[in-house]
Amino acid sequence: MNTTARTDAHASDLASRFEETFGAAPDGVWAAPGRVNLIGEHTDYNEGFVLPFAIDKRATTAIRPRGDSTIRLLSTAGAEGIVAADTAALVPGAVTGWAKYPLGVVWALQQRGIDVPGFDLLLHSDVPPGAGLSSSHAIECAVVTALNELTGAGLTAEEMVTLTQHAENAFVGAPTGIMDQSASLRGAGGHAVFLDCRDQTVQLVPFEAQDTGLVLLVIDTKVAHSHSDGGYASRRASCELGAAALGVKALRDVAVADLEAAGGRLDPVTFRRVRHIVTENDRVLQVVDTLRSQGPARIGPLLDASHASMRDDFEISCPELDLAVDTARSHGAIGARMTGGGFGGSAIALTPVGREQQVRDAVVRAFTQAGFTSPDIFTVTPAAGAERIR
Repeated sequence: MNTTARTDAHASDLASRFEETFGAAPDGVWAAPGRVNLIGEHTDYNEGFVLPFAIDKRATTAIRPRGDSTIRLLSTAGAEGIVAADTAALVPGAVTGWAKYPLGVVWALQQRGIDVPGFDLLLHSDVPPGAGLSSSHAIECAVVTALNELTGAGLTAEEMVTLTQHAENAFVGAPTGIMDQSASLRGAGGHAVFLDCRDQTVQLVPFEAQDTGLVLLVIDTKVAHSHSDGGYASRRASCELGAAALGVKALRDVAVADLEAAGGRLDPVTFRRVRHIVTENDRVLQVVDTLRSQGPARIGPLLDASHASMRDDFEISCPELDLAVDTARSHGAIGARMTGGGFGGSAIALTPVGREQQVRDAVVRAFTQAGFTSPDIFTVTPAAGAERIR
């Protein structure tokens, strides 16, 4: 079955389940992908560069507007049943669980003066939660794409990016940047999304690893992380402190050549945080140039350097991520790094097809020997961004 046929079958199945649950057919089915960040971690809120891509795992929503102000939400994965809310009574910070993501989008639309009616929604997602693959943003991007159409709001992709960021920051309480939404809303099959987070400029960069005999493995360590926890917020605060001390608008404005002088003006911890951002921005630019000129097989050392920087300077790795990365490298991966906000989640390993099983087996074995929960390991490929699929 090809991708289009799978999509059609999946959309039809979700529409049928929606009708069984809510008693009427949905007005449509919309989907938005999770993302893998190839390189560029924590650079987005520093107005820097990132290189994510939308993946072939996504959140899918069937939606039908109602004639009142009631919102009813149900997830195929949820044990809590239908979550009900009222469009006139949404309060930032008051909603828990997965429902805060679609409700945050409704609230953010209202903040823009867009009238959102009540609606019924059924969600199905195969983006692993807590794995650093942006499962929450996939939900938000599917919902904003649907409501943008259903309300006739006419928002551009760039406007939907900033709107969902506002929902994350002000309603959910997570101080995230714009990378995840940009990949989910603006991704394209076979390409990574080279995003300048200062002005939202996007360039699509070819990244078809399989054409060069490579696969990108995702190793989900099963160590759940959350962007709304203190670790992420404290790293962002350190970056803002460093930028202020160096007299720049954002760390995007600090060059690698400036780091030596910066070391004398910052405390040791803040300097390490700054050094990660500055060198990571430079690595993103190098990866983009390398992909364009030489292809995926030459980016491995830059992935390795990125992980070392996150582990040592930004200090957002964990033993499970380090074990995944080190084991993958030593058993055939040409480059590996943690991906996502850190403190858990997933690692990626760019691996020759002929070494894929060897890497998989070695990582599982290493986790067992260390007494860690067995990881989930799967491949991802660059996929299309958010869209209506029925």
